[in-house]
This record gives sequence, C-alpha cells and structure tokens, in this order.
Amino acid sequence: MADINIQRKKSSPSPWLLVLLVLLGLAAVGYYAFRADSDQPTTAPAVPSLEPAADSTTGAETAPRPTNDPAVAEMATEEPGGSPEELAAFAASDATTPTYGRRGLEMLMATLRTLADRDDLRDATVSEKRDDLTSATSRLQEQGTSLRPGYVAAANLIKAMQQKGYPALETKANELVGRANELTGRTTSPQEQQQVQEFLRRAADIVGEISQPAR
Repeated sequence: MADINIQRKKSSPSPWLLVLLVLLGLAAVGYYAFRADSDQPTTAPAVPSLEPAADSTTGAETAPRPTNDPAVAEMATEEPGGSPEELAAFAASDATTPTYGRRGLEMLMATLRTLADRDDLRDATVSEKRDDLTSATSRLQEQGTSLRPGYVAAANLIKAMQQKGYPALETKANELVGRANELTGRTTSPQEQQQVQEFLRRAADIVGEISQPAR
C-alpha cells in the first residue's frame, strides 16, 4: 500500500496585524514630526509701543482746529480790546458788519472785567454782577446764541460800578440799562444795528468816565 504524504497548510498572516503595524508606523512618523516642530525657536509677540505716533490724536493738540465759520475764525485770531478808547473806536465803526454785535459785546466784556477788578470798585455787588456777565456770555461762541442776555448783564455791571463811586452817572447808567432791555440781541435789520451801535456808544462813554478815578 502506497504512503500518502500529508502536508499541513501554511496559515496566512492576520490582516489585523498589518493594520496594527501601519498604525504604529504612522504614530512614529507623527511623533518625530511633532518633535521637529517643537525644536524650532519661538518668536516673542511684538509689544505695542506706549509712545503715541507722530500724527496721533491721543496726545495734546499742538495746533488749533480749523473752522469753516468766518466769524468764529475772526474772533479766534483777534483778541478783544480792553480799554474804553478801543471800545469807543469800535462802537463808531460799521454796524452792518455781520460780527459787529458779537465783537462789540466781547470788547465791552473785556473792558468791564478790568474795571471790576479795581480795588476801589470791587465789592460783593460788583463781583456778583461780574459773575452774571460771565454766565450770560458762556455760550457766546455758539451760533444762534442771543446776545441780549450779555448786553443786559453788561449794563447791570456798569450800573453796579456807577453806584459804587460815580453818583453823577446815575442817569446815564439807568438809561443804558433801559436800552439793554429793549435790544433784541440781533443785528439783522438796520433798526437793530442802529440800536446796538447806540448802546455800545453810550456804554463806551460811561465806561470811559468810570475808568477815571472817582472824585
């Protein structure tokens, strides 16, 4: 009887083993790639400078802001006069100028503030009227602001200074207060322009006398 040669069948490798080997290879590649990135030098983030730029608007302004209003620009570049003579000269100028009323009030304010600080005129009443004038003209630079409160406050301050040591000017001071109360605060019509000009003329006349030592 012939011998039958029986050979065992070789088993093929498991597919899960191949998958495991592939995963291990990928893990090794990822590990070395991560280490290579971590070895690169890091750059520190830039720290913003605390110094303002040359054209920065956060610092103090070094130049006046431009304005498109000619009246405001004129008042910003010209300092109001502070003497009765300058006030009288301005009062006699052209009252039809658009800034005549506002400019005249500014000059009258500057003159009155100088007189109100004089030792022989300064008292509680004069100081109170001076503060009223400051309050009444606090928005003088704003467009559309009525000038009438400023005229009235200025006339009342002149009246207070007249009562302090100039009894001979009582009639003139009372007339000035009455004229101030009659003003509309505008200079759009010829009548209004004439009224403001006459008020400034009379105010300059009384202030000129008060600027002299009391007798």
